Amino acid sequence: MSEEKKSYLTEESDGVLKVRTCAWSPPGDHPVGCGVCLYVKDGKVVKVEGDPTHPISQGRLCPRCLALDEVMYHPDRIKHPMKRARKDRGKNTWEEITWDEAYDILEHKIREIWDKYGAETIFTLTGTGRESTLYAPVYGPAVMNTPNGASTYAFSGEACYGPRATITNYLLGAGYPEMDYAQYFPDRYDDPRYEIPKYVLVWGKDPLYSSPDSFFGHSLIDLKKRGTRFIVIDPRLTWLASRADFHLQLRPGTDAAVGMGLLRVIIEEDLYDHAFVEKWCHGFDELREAVKDWTPERVQEITWVDPEVLVGAARAFATNVPSSALWGVALDQAKASTQAGMCFLDLLALTGNLDRPGGVTLGKPTSFIGQWRYDMMNVLDPEMAAKHIVDPTGKYELFNTGAAMGGVQGDTLLNYLEQKLPEFKEVPYKLRMCWMIGTNPLACMADQPQRWYKAMLPLDFIVANEIFMTPTTMALCDLVLPLSTFAEHDGLVTPHFGRNQHFIGAMNKAVEPLDTKSNLEILIDMGRRMRPEIWEKMASPEDFFRDKLKEVYDWDYDELRGEVCRQHDYEYYKYETGGLRDDGEPGFQTLTGKVELYSMLLPVFGEQGTPYYEEPEYSQASKPELAEEFPLVYTTGGRNISMFHSEHRQIPSMRAMHPDPLATINPVDAEKYGIKEGDWVAVESPLGRAIQKASINEQVCPNLVHIEHAWWFPEQDGEAPNLYGVWDANANNLIPHESVGLTGYGAPYKNGMCKIYKVDTPKG
Repeated sequence: MSEEKKSYLTEESDGVLKVRTCAWSPPGDHPVGCGVCLYVKDGKVVKVEGDPTHPISQGRLCPRCLALDEVMYHPDRIKHPMKRARKDRGKNTWEEITWDEAYDILEHKIREIWDKYGAETIFTLTGTGRESTLYAPVYGPAVMNTPNGASTYAFSGEACYGPRATITNYLLGAGYPEMDYAQYFPDRYDDPRYEIPKYVLVWGKDPLYSSPDSFFGHSLIDLKKRGTRFIVIDPRLTWLASRADFHLQLRPGTDAAVGMGLLRVIIEEDLYDHAFVEKWCHGFDELREAVKDWTPERVQEITWVDPEVLVGAARAFATNVPSSALWGVALDQAKASTQAGMCFLDLLALTGNLDRPGGVTLGKPTSFIGQWRYDMMNVLDPEMAAKHIVDPTGKYELFNTGAAMGGVQGDTLLNYLEQKLPEFKEVPYKLRMCWMIGTNPLACMADQPQRWYKAMLPLDFIVANEIFMTPTTMALCDLVLPLSTFAEHDGLVTPHFGRNQHFIGAMNKAVEPLDTKSNLEILIDMGRRMRPEIWEKMASPEDFFRDKLKEVYDWDYDELRGEVCRQHDYEYYKYETGGLRDDGEPGFQTLTGKVELYSMLLPVFGEQGTPYYEEPEYSQASKPELAEEFPLVYTTGGRNISMFHSEHRQIPSMRAMHPDPLATINPVDAEKYGIKEGDWVAVESPLGRAIQKASINEQVCPNLVHIEHAWWFPEQDGEAPNLYGVWDANANNLIPHESVGLTGYGAPYKNGMCKIYKVDTPKG
């Protein structure tokens, strides 16, 4: 790279080099791409600061980024490839080896399984939100020539991002709808094209603590300072909900019912945008019919939401244009996830807030990621592709991942591994090998985690790419490949995985890595070994970035590295100009060319074309015979600012901020069950229990308990059966496998029935 293009490097005093870069992962993070200044001396990162020149984060960083150096130089970090004998799974008998040895072992195992059993007996698991998410779901299966890439983890109901992305495909034919926070404009909120939203509806998301799905959460504070007001739909009284005009404190899992209540108010009170609906929407009469019985009183009976708050929120959102909205993973994590997503999109359409200043931004569903990623999904020959594992009942394969996301549906995968269902008694082949790329399912994603553990233990070979030893790698792996951090490799940050990409950021390597590599480097290395006919022209990640940026945008990779962050242009009202359709015609890229308030595609999959409500499988209403024993409702997964899912548990400053897993209990329930602040309590469902420390406050209403997810304890014994205490505080012990909607989406990670009681120790 020429010197003039290295503007991300600055010589400071005392031999310190300042490196401007964008964050992604590892360590774990969503592709928000916050600007980071790394200060390097003698080849080590000595200080981390926010980059004030970054157009989105503008110098602000979360504690996780600020603790990057603690991660990089932690004594427990995996610094070399490691192997152990298959018979020693669960034992700390790891042996450090070289990369050549590791690659030789991996190649030998893949070829051995190809020859003995066929490539279809290999499957992959990937992580959530991390950099590997961009590459691993397609490159992992392509390396091993397998049709069985589990593109969205060991996750029941594919209940993260995928449901929202897919329903958007069907109803809008567009990319991920995102709140308009002037993210496309260099001068941000002062751009004359932009308008401050009057209200922001924050639904099932706590962005100040998580910055999820590439959204920079602190922008809500920027907008609040400029007059924006909030409507929050959340079971918990979050910081943002406490400052909202309307807080719809719903029973977890009833989002679709709340959504239909909001839609009914807007339609029946004639508050909708007639011009937009008449010209750009299909199926208004069908939607009106679907929601007509969802009176505020009926909504309250099911969801606990006060009728006055529901009506007030609907009126405020509909009569204050422009207004914007955010939807989060909570909408994915209920049985009626598809229907909740439909309600969210219908609200935006009825109020005319799609693709307008201060509303929500839209792009085509394929951008940087789509134009190369889908090509790699087609490298299997038809005979091999036909061996893709599907649910034999057909229950999850049409609408869901078989058609929309290209992977094995999570519930189907566990059922196949266990072979307990009648349909799986005589499978055409057994699975033999798994490659886990940036994932820790036993601690984080796998509902009924001990079932996953037992189902995967018989596999012939398991390999994982990781940065620290985790319960999953200790329990199951034969080979571990150590990962470099984002400070130790070059890369690209692509917000929303290309589905609403307001910029592309450069991850500029600041220091030389340890004996570690990036996920993409590992995949390319193995691709060149296993299938050189596909990877012969791709020698390195840098080749990949350079070629793909040129191919898709005609951008120069070295120039982007120098700029660190380059924003895309944005045009509003693209549905009027043909900007949302491949054929260049006005409208939306759907069968009708309009926003489909009544979907033309969903009935093909046996679904209704309009939203409806489905009660969670485990609730006092659906299982009244269990209501007396399990009188409370639990929800899970609220984020804390110092940890990303199951990561950062061993980082001193982050753990000091949040030392224990917390079960949040209302004071009324705490008194009723004799629980005091700091007591260890068991939260038990009909399926299992988790033990966490009581935090007694009014963040939750009476009859509701919030428990934290993804807890394990690096300070405990890592060997089996303890496995860093992964079974003790695990919220997923409570969650049923395969309790999903008709589409195969929407496992109840955030809703269920429970009881609570005090225990003496963290292990009960």
